Amino acid sequence: MGKLQSALDALATLDLDELPDGLLLEHTRELVTASHRIAAALTRVARRVDVRGAAECDGAKNATLWLRGHARVSGASASRVVAQGRVLELLPATARAFTDGVLGADQVTVIAKIATPVHLDLAATRGIDVAAVETALVQLASRGTHRDLELAVADYLAKLDPDGPEPDPTEERSVTLVQHPDGTWTIRGELDAVGGQKVATALEAIAAASRCADDQRTRAQRTGDALVQLADTALAAGKLPVLRTVRPHVIATIGVEDLVDPATGPGAATTGTGTRLSAARTRWLACDATLTRLLLDPDGLPLDVGRDQRVVPPHIRRAVEHRDQHCVFAGCEAPRWYCDKRTPAPPTARKLAAGPCTGADSSQANATTPRSTTASASTATTPPHPKPDGAPTAPTAPRSSSAPPPTPDSEDGEDGVTPGGLTLRLTDALLSCCGMCRPCGGGPVPARHRAGRP
Repeated sequence: MGKLQSALDALATLDLDELPDGLLLEHTRELVTASHRIAAALTRVARRVDVRGAAECDGAKNATLWLRGHARVSGASASRVVAQGRVLELLPATARAFTDGVLGADQVTVIAKIATPVHLDLAATRGIDVAAVETALVQLASRGTHRDLELAVADYLAKLDPDGPEPDPTEERSVTLVQHPDGTWTIRGELDAVGGQKVATALEAIAAASRCADDQRTRAQRTGDALVQLADTALAAGKLPVLRTVRPHVIATIGVEDLVDPATGPGAATTGTGTRLSAARTRWLACDATLTRLLLDPDGLPLDVGRDQRVVPPHIRRAVEHRDQHCVFAGCEAPRWYCDKRTPAPPTARKLAAGPCTGADSSQANATTPRSTTASASTATTPPHPKPDGAPTAPTAPRSSSAPPPTPDSEDGEDGVTPGGLTLRLTDALLSCCGMCRPCGGGPVPARHRAGRP
């Protein structure tokens, strides 16, 4: 190992700018061969560590975990080294070519597919000489391109059992999403022939439609943009499976000051997966999103969770129409198709003077006005900014020092939606017309309707 280290030190001090083009290419070819030989030696040693269980001396369960923990090798690379060490015991010709530097680790991975237990059994059943096939593949790999080798192996495996059943396509599909500390994602995966064709067709259609004359994006960038657009289209269509009674949506939590402040605000928002986003990216995300206000008390407990709908939902409307039949205000008999549902507020003096048809909904009836509200992107919720000591900002005092007392409407009733953090029940909704006619211009709602009695 000392001589190897000395040779590597000499290579590190070599002035490459002094080499002519021919010598530079020859130097590159020699380094590729040397890297193959070093990779083969590593694979051979890792196999002995795996067989002898030597990793347990360092507290690792196996060779793969030792490479990940002590050699700081990625999980995929460590698994590949150990797997190649196992399969090369069944492919002696490939092992010799790997040791001599003729083949690399990528080529070994492709040839190793012919030595899986299933393929070896099929070859034995049909009387195929696997050693001869291996020799032919090694010769092809030493002369042809990597793509030629992949096609040859695929052709051999397809002809190995031409009459057998087609493999389950779901067993050939795998996608891994890895989120990095900075919030970016890495996608790795493999698809079967049909599934890959479907994905490629969809991405190509979106990429081609978004390409303009002065488009400077690379092919990879256009494909990445097309993948995100495909996800945007699926989420916006609203036809994805519902998860725990909620449609899939992206959540971003941000303080109201950062939401309205035009500054970039790095790290101002948090997504549902824990990623930190800048305020600028969150505002860009929220431009076509649903904003939900969330108010917290000084202890961090929610006081108001806002609402997603301004009006009463359809299932409450049908129940109210069945109960009221027409406008419920005294002297008005407007039919139900002229009417909207109203959510009456507590009967204050100002309210009664203005007339019930102009009433605010229950969220406006709350008696607190926060100093810092919350906004959310893509149905996101946002807590107010914390104080320097970490405690959340408390809401300000009410607009009026005397809040109206609760009404019987605040008692438990039928389930509805939650506007302003309060559950809307059937007894909270009343059928009323636009309020432009004389009978509806004023006057309280009859008590029998406020109590929900027909």
